[in-house]
Amino acid sequence: MATNGEVRSKRKKSPTKVLDRPTKIYKQDPYSGGAENGHPPEEDSYSMETDGEDRISLPPITATADSAEWQATIEKVVRNVVSIHFCQTCSFDTDSAISSEATGFVVDAERGYILTNRHVVGAGPFWGYCIFDNHEECDVYPVYRDPVHDFGILRFDPKAIKYMPLTELVLRPDLAKVGAEIRVVGNDAGEKLSILSGVISRLDRNAPEYGEGYSDFNTNYIQAAAAASGGSSGSPVVNLDGHAVALQAGGRADGAATDYFLPLDRPLRALDCIRNGEAISRGTIQTQWVIKPFDECRRLGLTSKWEAAIRKGFPKETGMLVAEIVLPEGPADKQLEEGDVLVRVNGELLTQFVRLDSILDSSVGRTVSLLVQRGGQDVEVELSVGDLHAITPDRFVTVAGGSFHDLSYQQARLYAIPVKGVYVCEAAGSFKFEATESGWIIESIDQRKTPDLDTFIKVISTIPDRARVVVTYKHLRDLHTINTSIIHIDRHWSDKMRMAIRNDTTGVWDFTELAAPLPAAPAVRCKANFARLDTVGHAGAAEVIRSFVRVSCTMPLKLDGFPRARKIGFGLVINAEKGLVIVSRAVVPFDLCDISLTIAESIIVEAKVVFLHPLANYAIIQYDPSLVDAPVKSAKLATDTIKQGAPTTFLGFNQNLRAVVTPTTVTDITAVAIPSNASAPRYRAINLDAITVDTGLSGQCGSGVLMREDGIVEALWLSYLGERSASNQKDVEYHLGLATPTLLPILNQINSSVTPSLRILNVETNTVQMSQCRIMGVSESWIAKVAEANPSRHQLFMVRKIDCAPPTGYDDQSLHEGDIILTLNDKLITRVSELDIMYDHEYLDALIVRRGQEMTLRVPTIPTSDLDTSRAVIFCGAVLHAPHHAVRQQISKLHSEVYVSVRTRGSPAYQYGLTPTNFITAVNDIPTPTLSAFVKEANKVPDNTYFRLRVVTFDNVPWVATMKKCEHYFPTMEFVKEEGTWRKQIFGSEGDG
Repeated sequence: MATNGEVRSKRKKSPTKVLDRPTKIYKQDPYSGGAENGHPPEEDSYSMETDGEDRISLPPITATADSAEWQATIEKVVRNVVSIHFCQTCSFDTDSAISSEATGFVVDAERGYILTNRHVVGAGPFWGYCIFDNHEECDVYPVYRDPVHDFGILRFDPKAIKYMPLTELVLRPDLAKVGAEIRVVGNDAGEKLSILSGVISRLDRNAPEYGEGYSDFNTNYIQAAAAASGGSSGSPVVNLDGHAVALQAGGRADGAATDYFLPLDRPLRALDCIRNGEAISRGTIQTQWVIKPFDECRRLGLTSKWEAAIRKGFPKETGMLVAEIVLPEGPADKQLEEGDVLVRVNGELLTQFVRLDSILDSSVGRTVSLLVQRGGQDVEVELSVGDLHAITPDRFVTVAGGSFHDLSYQQARLYAIPVKGVYVCEAAGSFKFEATESGWIIESIDQRKTPDLDTFIKVISTIPDRARVVVTYKHLRDLHTINTSIIHIDRHWSDKMRMAIRNDTTGVWDFTELAAPLPAAPAVRCKANFARLDTVGHAGAAEVIRSFVRVSCTMPLKLDGFPRARKIGFGLVINAEKGLVIVSRAVVPFDLCDISLTIAESIIVEAKVVFLHPLANYAIIQYDPSLVDAPVKSAKLATDTIKQGAPTTFLGFNQNLRAVVTPTTVTDITAVAIPSNASAPRYRAINLDAITVDTGLSGQCGSGVLMREDGIVEALWLSYLGERSASNQKDVEYHLGLATPTLLPILNQINSSVTPSLRILNVETNTVQMSQCRIMGVSESWIAKVAEANPSRHQLFMVRKIDCAPPTGYDDQSLHEGDIILTLNDKLITRVSELDIMYDHEYLDALIVRRGQEMTLRVPTIPTSDLDTSRAVIFCGAVLHAPHHAVRQQISKLHSEVYVSVRTRGSPAYQYGLTPTNFITAVNDIPTPTLSAFVKEANKVPDNTYFRLRVVTFDNVPWVATMKKCEHYFPTMEFVKEEGTWRKQIFGSEGDG
């Protein structure tokens, strides 16, 4: 999203300080990625996950020495307190998908009701269980979450608790008084009992603000001077008699001994309604009120007459309710104004939120009369009371990889905008917009307005698969700017359009399928001309520009540790007649993807992967040239290798996707290995000669060429994906040149319609100089031969790292780490390009130096076809596939063929600690050495039951994970490549739990 200057919140400021919420325990994720290109990591359905808000580490809480009475009370209370382990399974409204832990307490032992916080129950799909004090466990299901206030009610089966008598805490909001001694009984990180002691110091503070996420409002909060900070969300605040007088809801994260509690008046009313089988009515006039003391009210215009009346009627009150935000187009719009001081409602003097809530909740669909003071004048208005539930989303639709619902009252209140519009709660797939992953409002699609979700569904249902349509959208933080983009509709990987509707009877969300995808329209031939490259003195560049196409690659599933869901770069046309294009593997990492080419900045065509080089960082893709009526030119590639110090012309594409040209000089050509990424192995180039040039533009351009004056291309300029920076969590990309002669043997095969079938040595090498070689045992005669064979580089290659051993282990003919390679098939190896001899031989006769002795080996090569990922299984929110090449390069032993590549937030895999780079070796103690064996055993596990996984970490540490299956929200499915084509198969009961 383009903004001018600093991104800032558009929310009207509350008089209370914005606070952290330190009481929800988030699961730590050591593999979470950080920002990429200035925004959070890509987040589609299966992605490297982050939680989106700061985690606060909570210290254990210990009580001061308690009296015998308090000890007896605590002993009774703890039996009612439960630890809640839960997943909010997808992003919805103000909340991201998370796995977390919190606290709750039993408020109805007979019916099985637990009271906790609304930010625990969440507004969207919830999946969780609770653990009682004696460590019995049972599932919990949401019954109610308040649209505004921070409380929710969960249901459990009392019959599931067999080994302890169930009791309940009585809710007594009337006993919360200033000066009352209290205890907060909760769970520290869901593991051990924590007790916070304190004294209630205030009953009339405004609800704390937690930034741009969910925040409570239109209620007073109780403030306590506490002995320590911390505790878990949803803990009961009890008095000496063991009654719950408030609900733990927040606290300060700056070390101040202050906690904030929600009064129990509204939770008690909601519980009584549920017990009686009544609907919980909630009324609203779409106005946020705050408590302001009398001195501020006087400055706003409160007259002495009304102040006297209020003080007489409520002698203990020190303030009144003042309108803070009046939502546009709501019931109070143009009738109430910000700063109005509330005096009467329906003729009744009123100063408290509890009474205002009670009147509004009992007046849904009717009108109420308000008397306010505005600048010293009495203003009386009649307002219609709306249904608060009606403006709180209870459904969402998923289509083309994104998820959408009507804008909520919470979001509208946060930004003081009308409660209308289609909100993108999961900006992924076709709707992965730039800069940020949440906060978008869809204005129109395909030139048609989408004012609400129903209209959005009608419009999107008429758009065929693979269509490109115009979408306009705004961000909640910048409503002044309308963004316009062209998106590619994906109804083939994400073929289903599903509606999810909350069901408070069952506690799960019900899924129904909507319109089936419309088939893609036939591609049409288009005509275009290339724009002229306005450069002075670079005639060759003007010709080469006709050989460049823009490449956009979208990955529906993240495989092989690749961190992005979408990449854009430029490719070079190497055969215009056949539509062959060469591009970096940092742009096209694997073949489970959608590739679009933009030719002459005018024509868009689809492309497919033809070949992926296992080592040299390039891919060959192909488009249908019959669809392109444009003077596309095949690039002429040099057959002789560019030299160090040679003059050349650099033509590259910068971050604005604009071509830039400059004369330059080759500064160095040296063997390099791109650094590996320790936390999540992904494809990297090894065993290659990299070219660097003397121009600052080279670091700004990820795609391009080095060429002669006549336009002959001497080298490709490519992006190489490297490691993730530990300091800023950004992925490092290296920009280097690759000489064209090394490409020619492969390109000749592909131009002849032969798909190369390469074999490689499973080693990574680095160069060693003659001084080192002499010490390591290389003879003087060989040193002389090296100097003669390669006058410019006196070097040999040493085996730096060997890929992990095959299951049968290495034989006595295998290379070892530290071996110096002298010859392969009697050819002296002093250049990286000479290692290419391995591509066409099943065995190589190698002469090496090992531990100072010359040895002759018959070294086997391995087929690269076995290194490509051809099957991926999605299980409990984790993406599993065979260990890809990068894993084999970085590990010494493969524990199984079931490798955890990524996991999605809010999934069982996340909840139970299954981490990327783990290997699964067994399901319920039955070995699963392959994906097929794993799928067979995993499908035997009934839904919603526990099973055991034997797991080995990347560092060879075995452990056992217990996990519960959840097919309703996370169905088991697989992507399989057969005869070059990927297909999707679903095993689980998707959405039908």
